[in-house]
Amino acid sequence: MYTLKSPPITLHNLFLLHNNPKFLPKSITIKPNPNYSFTVKSSSTVQELRKPEEKGVSSKVKDSDPFPPIGAAKRVVLVRHGQSTWNEEGRIQGSSDFSRLTQKGESQAETSRQMLIDDAFDVCFSSPLIRSKRTAEIIWGSRNEEILTDSDLREIDLYSFQGLLKHEGQAKFGPAFRQWQIDAPNFNIDGHYPVRELWARARNCWNKILDHESRSVLVVAHNAVNQALVATAMGLGTEYFRILLQSNCGVSVLDFTPRPEGGSPYICLNRLNQTPGSPVAGGSSAGRKASKRIILVCQGSSQSGSEASIASEDMPMNMLGVIQSQKTAELLLDLKVKKIISSPKTASIETANTIAQVQEAADCLGADCVPRYVETKQINDLDVENILQQSKKKMGMIHNAIDGQSQALWDQSGKAWKSLLDELSSESEPENLIVVVAHPMAHIALMGHCLNLTKEWMGSFHLDAGSISIVDFPDGPAGRGVVRCINYTAHLGRWSIPITTSTLDDEDF
Repeated sequence: MYTLKSPPITLHNLFLLHNNPKFLPKSITIKPNPNYSFTVKSSSTVQELRKPEEKGVSSKVKDSDPFPPIGAAKRVVLVRHGQSTWNEEGRIQGSSDFSRLTQKGESQAETSRQMLIDDAFDVCFSSPLIRSKRTAEIIWGSRNEEILTDSDLREIDLYSFQGLLKHEGQAKFGPAFRQWQIDAPNFNIDGHYPVRELWARARNCWNKILDHESRSVLVVAHNAVNQALVATAMGLGTEYFRILLQSNCGVSVLDFTPRPEGGSPYICLNRLNQTPGSPVAGGSSAGRKASKRIILVCQGSSQSGSEASIASEDMPMNMLGVIQSQKTAELLLDLKVKKIISSPKTASIETANTIAQVQEAADCLGADCVPRYVETKQINDLDVENILQQSKKKMGMIHNAIDGQSQALWDQSGKAWKSLLDELSSESEPENLIVVVAHPMAHIALMGHCLNLTKEWMGSFHLDAGSISIVDFPDGPAGRGVVRCINYTAHLGRWSIPITTSTLDDEDF
């Protein structure tokens, strides 16, 4: 267990994720509330992991060592290596160094290079393993700075499992292989707990990355270690292994912001697993096929005014919002959407209608076909904008008044999340997905409920207008959600925010 203070959880601070600070009133100062901290179970020590609690993590973080203080905002971009020869064969790689990038893997790395080509990274850290280092070399391109390799960035150590095909591991190790599949944090092999060792190693990596004198950092590594880097940065324990997916050449972004009083920085997950290919395409979630899925679509930008506007009256989408909704509808053409649930606000309904119209027209390109019907409905609990507006009016008031609004948002979104799971469970078809359209703050709160967190974590996520986030349920709606991506915006093309543009400052191993 370990201790790390959370950022002050007020809606004012949550809005920093969606608005450039220069637009915020300079006269308003909300100091951190020393009573706020949050807890999460960590399992990096070699002690038996306790099963996650049923109803969410408690509200105090525990950590052996806080992250080192930083003098300026720092953005870290994590990339997993491209497809390797052992990925293709279904062979367990671990930290072995025998596989190479396939032609597809080289192509994925090249796509990531194009995605990041205009970004001025100060430094690149890479795993020393060939598949990762080659990916780093492709992405780093003609930059002059040397790539720094760090053995702590190698993939998870899987000892006797390494080099085996999956069916060979199952046949040879039986119960141990089964535990690796269903209870990885407690999995023990050759006297080691690989996932716990990995979490400790990721923690050590962050100390080195944050100590480095750089503001924009590229890190190229592997599936499991990138999961551990994201989780440890956010204060999440080993029970989140295989919950935050990292696909081949998937990009994840974390923002670290210094505290005025010093100490461990504020941390925000700007995006998770932005992939070279479509995130809605078929594939497994943490090695398992998922038949149930929720796709969170942030409504298109509205005519509510400048970026400074936190919440406003109910307004339709502006031209940018219309383009964003059309781009999202095109992305979802890879799926057959049967139900769209939205907030009752105008911009959400317009976004939902655009998706529905494109879906209905997609199957009716011939003269004799009949359009497919897409059900649309609204859930009042997805409407958080009235709460946001109330908080805006109270920004200059006492701390507890604003905290009351964040609690109201959290409670209301909890009801919405339960309604969505009920909708997913009620469908009789074996494969089912629901598209949910709402304000970004509603989806941030829903993501917190999905991950079994508390309201203190709402400041740890960022979502852009027009973005999508995907949660798969390989064990059904009653099981844990596996997050395929958060804040995916590649489908927006030139209308998206570049991956490394700061918002704070002008499956296989």
